[in-house]
Amino acid sequence: MSNPLLRTKSIEQSIADTDEPGRRLRRNLSAWNLVVFGVSVVIGAGIFAVAAQMAGDKAGPAISLSFVMAAVACALAALCYAEFASTVPVAGSAYTFGYATFGEFLAWVLGWDLVLEFAVGSAVLAKAWSSYLDNVIGVSGTAAVSIGSSQLSVDWGALLVIAAMATLLAIGTRMSSLFTAVVTVIKVSVVLFFIVAGIFFIEKKNYTPFVPQSVPGDHEPGVDSTLFSLITGGGGSAYGWYGVLAAASIVFFAFIGFDVVATTAEETRNPSRDIPRGIIGSLVIVTVLYVAVSIVVTGMAPYKDLKTTVNPDGTKDHKTLADAFALHGADWAEKLVGIGALIGLTTVVMVLLLGQIRVLFAMSRDGLIPRSASVTSARFGTPLRLTVIVAVGVALLAAVFPMDRLEEMVNVGTLFAFVVVAAGVLALRRMRPDLKRGFTVPGGPVIPVLAIVACLWLMLNLTALTWIRFVAWMALGVVVYFAYSMRHSMVGRRERGELPAAGGD
Repeated sequence: MSNPLLRTKSIEQSIADTDEPGRRLRRNLSAWNLVVFGVSVVIGAGIFAVAAQMAGDKAGPAISLSFVMAAVACALAALCYAEFASTVPVAGSAYTFGYATFGEFLAWVLGWDLVLEFAVGSAVLAKAWSSYLDNVIGVSGTAAVSIGSSQLSVDWGALLVIAAMATLLAIGTRMSSLFTAVVTVIKVSVVLFFIVAGIFFIEKKNYTPFVPQSVPGDHEPGVDSTLFSLITGGGGSAYGWYGVLAAASIVFFAFIGFDVVATTAEETRNPSRDIPRGIIGSLVIVTVLYVAVSIVVTGMAPYKDLKTTVNPDGTKDHKTLADAFALHGADWAEKLVGIGALIGLTTVVMVLLLGQIRVLFAMSRDGLIPRSASVTSARFGTPLRLTVIVAVGVALLAAVFPMDRLEEMVNVGTLFAFVVVAAGVLALRRMRPDLKRGFTVPGGPVIPVLAIVACLWLMLNLTALTWIRFVAWMALGVVVYFAYSMRHSMVGRRERGELPAAGGD
């Protein structure tokens, strides 16, 4: 019997499991659907806010370089995802890939990691959607609820968008993709309008200095400093190259989600062809839009005018694209930014929920979490039970808990998954050179190695506090694995003779 921590699930078994009665997903998606999903999940509120905020707080006009750095890391990882997903067209993304190459324990760690990425990411963005309600229609998305003698602030706006998007996902990915396509066309049009309108307000002097001189941060070196700056003695700082690097690791959050395309491999009609097209195509589109927006916003306003300000009550006023337009008297932009962000965030929340559900679906089918969750609906062909569980969990997280700064945990978790996927491409080539690959990363081992280096580099430029939280989350996952998952693993049960070689409960 193999070591439980290192036992792998064969590619053949993973593919065979996709036809298990009662746990089968419908193949409804085309390459176009996947591109739409990818663009939809990446183009959200971030494009209206993160460029201006990071230009003011971290990088100055060089924020465009930060976006390019983040995009390069994503592109390298995207190529690796494309090879893996075209070879192993099974739901679960990095979790499934890890199971096939590095064994069950690391697969569990990756699955637990992806839970962090998708659950926290969708909760954070659902709260952001709620906050834009006030800007667009003048209705606050939060309400105070009395519980005995105390009051609890409940974000009903976040509850609303999560419930609506989960309902669409329950009906089916085909219906979800149609809704996503319409919304994506609208929000990309809004982004293009801002780019074109903003060009007329650009002043060349605002690009100088392109990389502002480094200045001390608002805090002493410590857990709020990047790990890289602490290691090299840079301490807390803003601007300069430390600022550009730190901004790259933060704006990386704006790209998160393209990997969700890989989680839909099992629902794609021709995964070996369409998954690579969907992943790479969506990433190219959003990179062009992000870099264009960052160049325009820093040309419209001096970077110091985009710096976050602290209000007398201690709250922070983060600058957005609308503030750059307001400096030129274009106050109409604020309302349009709010509308664009509200529309954009709607589908971002939906696709992140989709990623969360599909990863947990794969883990449930493998027995690492209760198998009952992976039963699919006879009517809709979706994991209806799991969709409800995820929606309730994310809704509670978004409605009650504060999300401030948790987006950085999403970054470190995603980067970790990218590193493992890139390493897995190299491992699978050596272990199974016989497998048919619908797409192969060019350049031999060069690109996967560069992907690993680039992602590790960005991870080093996240704060020490983010790393502490990430390690704590992973430690909790290890406890869950040894307490439940290792004993209930379908692969382990087959090895012990408790189940036939394929299928069974």
